[in-house]
Amino acid sequence: MTRHIFFSGKGGAGKTTMACATAIRHALEGKKTLIVSTDPASNLSDVFEQEIWHKITQIKGIENLYAMEIDPDEATREYKEKIIAPYRQIMPEDVIASIDEQLSGPCTTEMASFDRFIDFMEGNEYDVVVFDTAPTGHTIRLLELPVDWSRHIEEAAKGSGQTCLGPVQTIQNSKNKYDRATALLKNSKKTKFIFVMRPEELSLYETLRASKELESIGIKSGEIIINGILPEEACETGFFKKKYEAQQKVIREADNVIKKPKRCMFLRDNEVKGIVSLRNVAEELFSKRKTHSPRYYRGKPLNPVKDESLTWLTSLPANIDRLLMPERKGTKAVFFTGKGGVGKTTISCIFAVYIAKKGFKTLLVTTDPAAHIGEVLDVRVGSKPVKIMDHLYAVMVDQEDAFRVYKEKVLNEAKGKCSGDMLKAMDEELNSPCTEEMAAFDRFAQFIESKEYDTVVFDTAPTGHTLRLLELPFDYAKQVEMMVSADEAKTAKEAVENRFRKIIDILKDKNRTTFSIVLYPESTPIMESYRAMLDLKAAGINTQMVVANMILPDEVCKNDFFKNRRGMQMRYLTEIHKKFNLPVLQFPLMQKEIKGLKALERALTYIK
Repeated sequence: MTRHIFFSGKGGAGKTTMACATAIRHALEGKKTLIVSTDPASNLSDVFEQEIWHKITQIKGIENLYAMEIDPDEATREYKEKIIAPYRQIMPEDVIASIDEQLSGPCTTEMASFDRFIDFMEGNEYDVVVFDTAPTGHTIRLLELPVDWSRHIEEAAKGSGQTCLGPVQTIQNSKNKYDRATALLKNSKKTKFIFVMRPEELSLYETLRASKELESIGIKSGEIIINGILPEEACETGFFKKKYEAQQKVIREADNVIKKPKRCMFLRDNEVKGIVSLRNVAEELFSKRKTHSPRYYRGKPLNPVKDESLTWLTSLPANIDRLLMPERKGTKAVFFTGKGGVGKTTISCIFAVYIAKKGFKTLLVTTDPAAHIGEVLDVRVGSKPVKIMDHLYAVMVDQEDAFRVYKEKVLNEAKGKCSGDMLKAMDEELNSPCTEEMAAFDRFAQFIESKEYDTVVFDTAPTGHTLRLLELPFDYAKQVEMMVSADEAKTAKEAVENRFRKIIDILKDKNRTTFSIVLYPESTPIMESYRAMLDLKAAGINTQMVVANMILPDEVCKNDFFKNRRGMQMRYLTEIHKKFNLPVLQFPLMQKEIKGLKALERALTYIK
């Protein structure tokens, strides 16, 4: 019987590392093991240090271990061909072209990836399949899909017989597949869910929230891994002693509020990459010892790095105000994106406060499904802007609320223009799961178009999800075309395309929009950020600034453990400078988690 093990967690918690270590453990036990990444910004290749991509690849150096990174574009191509192929010999070309067009919407990409995901769940080739999923918000969405799509197909079958994926009869097999997937996900004997968290308040909060959301759809999480724990004997200075104490407080709280088995993993003095490091992690992760040997987290001392060789790193890019402040009439859009867990939400909040204190009316917006700007601001943030301080407001793009408003708007606009049957068909179409994504984009577009604020700061979802957001205008136009009568289709599509063309033009205008990438100086965040920068550039959008976050202050790194970690960071900072060729803002690791307006204002002292 194949076992399915899912790993999820807040971005940056180390879920990919834990998933890889777990897969190695099972492979070393003689089980044929496959690890699959469903993350749009997968980094299995980076962690294993070998090319994997969208094909099952045997991992070098580990017998019985295979890996695959699901590529959304390639999965979409395969999915479309699987649906269309049976009709190629029996249907005329215009019918085939029509089916192909129906399968060109945003739903198809989402469902194609999920279809591939289900194939691995139903297969019997492997003893164990480990799923390295996207950060929690995206993962919850993935696991809700089989329930949502099964319901949508069932409702459409009773009505028009049409879905945004095509006629019900062409995807009926898919419904059966989704029903089987739902049963497998809820079967605790075959499926196990593991959340990875950091010993931090925000990470604990998100783990609790995600666990409850899974339980609401009938899926129970089975285990928690607390990763990145500071070794007590390395915390000699006051700075790290306080961070250690804060971590231990969170660990105790986790024991009280999460009544599930837990494993602990110490922070290492260098990054975990390659088979040797991963095997060491696996050994520690599955060890029955209550304490761990120092060899697991202390490596050989690295050659020291002379900080004076990094004179190019100023405390602040000279043109910071030009990048963040509006120069003329019109709203300035400032985007912060990056790999999950690099601190982009905190950085977004800090800069939003910075801009507001300059006297500009500023709106802070989060498009992250796992949004936690409210926790950083220490203010309840909902779907309507809330005042944080003078000149600063915050809002969350809530998909459910956006869906309700969007559906109501579309149907109201159609009344008086369309027949009753057409309105009924539109209502069915709008109930498809992908409409939530379109609704969220419509809300996002409204903020871009807004003239109410001088500056809008966007705290976006992790990079893969953000790039998907920027692709949506074109998918959105296709959906609108399908929802109106044939006579109106051309006009409606043109109107939508013109609207979003203006938005894309704003995003491409470096005077009106600034894209900043937030990362911390380690290999995986750098590689993912660099790929994101190239993808943005391919879409005509230039990145203008890099924020290197969580830099260890030199004055607190007194022993080999932290000297090694700082040395690693300095080397990667040099690589960031050479690779990105952009202004780089260093932001230090803070002794305490930044929470609340006073803490954000104290953080501003690093922006001079």
